[in-house]
Amino acid sequence: MEEKYFPERVEEKWQQFWERNKSFKAEKVADKEKYYLLEMFPYPSGRIHMGHVRNYSIGDVIARFKRMKGLNVVHPMGWDAFGMPAENAAIQHKSHPAKWTYENIDYMRGQLKKMGFSYDWDRELATCNVEYYRWEQLIFLQMLEKGLAYKKVSSVNWCPKCETVLANEQVEDGCCWRCDTVVEQKELEQWSFRITDYAEELLEYTHKLPGWPERVLTMQRNWIGRSTGCEIDFAVENDKGSIKVFTTRQDTLFGATFMSLAPEHPMALQLTTAENRAAVTAFMDKVKKTDRIKRTAEDFEKEGVFTGSYCLNPVNGRRMPIYLANFVLTDYGTGAVMAVPTHDQRDFEFARKYGIAMEVVIQPEGEALKPTAMTEAYTAEGIMVNSGRFDGLSSNIAKERIADFLEQEGLGKKTVNFRLRDWGISRQRYWGNPIPVIYCDQCGTVPVPAKDLPVVLPMDATFTGEGGNPLAKVESFVKTTCPICGKDARRETDTMDTFVESSWYFLRYCCPDFADGPLDKEKAEYWMSVDQYIGGIEHAVMHLLYARFFTKVLRDLGYCNIDEPFTNLLTQGMVIKDGAKMSKSKGNVVDPNALIEKYGADTARLFSLFAAPPEKDLDWSDQGVDGSFRFLNRVWKLVYECLPLLSSAASLDIESLTGEGKALRRQVHKTIRKVTDDIEDRFHFNTAIAAVMELVNALQAFEPKNLPANAPVLKEAIEAVILLLAPFVPHFAEELWEGLGHEKSLIEAGWPVFDPAAAVDEELLVVVQVNGKLRGKVTVAAGASDEEVKGAALADDRIRQVIEGMTVKKVVYVPGKLVNIVAG
Repeated sequence: MEEKYFPERVEEKWQQFWERNKSFKAEKVADKEKYYLLEMFPYPSGRIHMGHVRNYSIGDVIARFKRMKGLNVVHPMGWDAFGMPAENAAIQHKSHPAKWTYENIDYMRGQLKKMGFSYDWDRELATCNVEYYRWEQLIFLQMLEKGLAYKKVSSVNWCPKCETVLANEQVEDGCCWRCDTVVEQKELEQWSFRITDYAEELLEYTHKLPGWPERVLTMQRNWIGRSTGCEIDFAVENDKGSIKVFTTRQDTLFGATFMSLAPEHPMALQLTTAENRAAVTAFMDKVKKTDRIKRTAEDFEKEGVFTGSYCLNPVNGRRMPIYLANFVLTDYGTGAVMAVPTHDQRDFEFARKYGIAMEVVIQPEGEALKPTAMTEAYTAEGIMVNSGRFDGLSSNIAKERIADFLEQEGLGKKTVNFRLRDWGISRQRYWGNPIPVIYCDQCGTVPVPAKDLPVVLPMDATFTGEGGNPLAKVESFVKTTCPICGKDARRETDTMDTFVESSWYFLRYCCPDFADGPLDKEKAEYWMSVDQYIGGIEHAVMHLLYARFFTKVLRDLGYCNIDEPFTNLLTQGMVIKDGAKMSKSKGNVVDPNALIEKYGADTARLFSLFAAPPEKDLDWSDQGVDGSFRFLNRVWKLVYECLPLLSSAASLDIESLTGEGKALRRQVHKTIRKVTDDIEDRFHFNTAIAAVMELVNALQAFEPKNLPANAPVLKEAIEAVILLLAPFVPHFAEELWEGLGHEKSLIEAGWPVFDPAAAVDEELLVVVQVNGKLRGKVTVAAGASDEEVKGAALADDRIRQVIEGMTVKKVVYVPGKLVNIVAG
């Protein structure tokens, strides 16, 4: 062991050792408890950043800890490698997406290895490898056969810059989540997955995931958006058909005075009269360029246009003008809303703006509302009025009776609706998984036969930046023959949304080399579900929802037998510098390479774990990094100085320990207990590290260190420090462990177990309150009885002064914590 700590030498040595010995290779062991630890895999953008370092350091602590606890840990890594940025880079650098992607993967893999993360690199996968995406194509074909994949014309989110479709979840504040371009609405024929078939189960299982943050579950429940109500048909005048609406407020039906349609509604132009056509088309063009999310915001200005047509209220025959309204979307219900201005705030604002009639049908008990005097809609419960046979009923009871009435009269039916829409997966881009479909003029849409898979992405596409899908211009790819009739045909040139690849990669990690299908069922069933998943909150209603859906689909296709992919979920906070999230655009990025060169990977890991709890944002601090490096140097120096004494230390004889020795041993075992609890139960790595720091301080203050009698307890304490630090700073800990003379790696050493008897305090410091207010503290023997502790509290000089002249009514003792004296 060298006298000084040289991170570069230590880290290179142990990284080579781990790679040479395949220290983290995971194999199925039937009689050993497994533990699957996974961080969300990265997009190979070319560089890892401190957000990556933090995320992966969190995961590595858990993986190493569980391995030292004796579990069979699998901890894989791979690359979410398809995507639009690679195409943009290819255009910018006059390169090819594949070349750009694989070069980035090579560089980032090297960076991750320099961090010393305990990955099983034999399981590495990249989603752009044909060995991966070929099986995704097979899954697509099987979903197509079962009706879970389909193609239809629909209104889609279109990014004019990326020239591709975006899922609703990929639109952020009206802009493309990738390039921030304002998103437009466009009618396109595209492929979708029928995620709505699983809406009920996806919602149900949000109540069966106790290891997930409630915030994420709430976001998913809101996104799925289950609501119970009625579908009601409104006949259009002059036999122009009928408009179907979904409402959860059928109790307000008698107060519906106009109809609001989404501008994208298929009947919008059909219902528009000649004199209103110019105004309607202008309005539709305006809404087309408006963010869909903004359209539903409460503070967004409600605007509309009259179509010139009318429909009839089915329960009272009221003639209702039909408007197009910017706040109505086709994504929810039927794209049509029966408007009740007195009992819905958006309808209220719209009716006032356009001078539409208003009718009160629910009154607060004991009060008579008048439409002309109302300043806002009345949305609470109340008593029914102006509602025919339902007058006088409470609105809650009327809701059920009106639903029954509509069904009996054939005017509507009870139904359940979901906000969740089917997942549009078509993307008009090259760098993605080809959709295995062929179009034949004679046979129509023909699935590629499974025996002809994979449909390989051609490598000879040209990237000019002029727009359009480069794949559609590769003639050798597009031109093919129909597998049914043998005539000329053309391939689908849309590729799959990259979220498809990330929806099942965690399953493929279980069997990355399996060549007979998407999954080796036996291995998948051994490793799955993922015991701990780690990633950002921003994926709550994209990746995490899609992954849950896809897992259920694979279950139903017979590939696995699990219902949910992730048992526990940790959403880590961001890394903040100068008051903002680290990003290239803000110029506040800290390069991990520079940090490693100056301080070493272990210092970077230690700081990122010590500065804040995992779920909180981490404020970057150069001083904090320096402090972490100084701490490691202190530990190194302590171990080096003690080596001569420790090398000849006898076995620990607990009975012969002196007072100082007992106190040190007590702190050692209390620290083991705390660090174990903080890692295992709470992931409070910062407080775990702080506890080890306190133990190191106690070791440095322990005197005299050079007495042979103290060597055994000193050795136990120093070994505990190294073992407890091993998951956090593994290279550093391995070197010190070897320096102490251990022949086997720390990975095989096992996690230290605390001695309950040794961890018990001889004395306790108990807080004393009087009438709930802190008034003092008393020190008592650890084994003191309840009455002895209460007596000590009452006898304390300061407490006696506080309660002088008062009558003690009750004394309550919370064992080991506090005494509360109730006096008056």
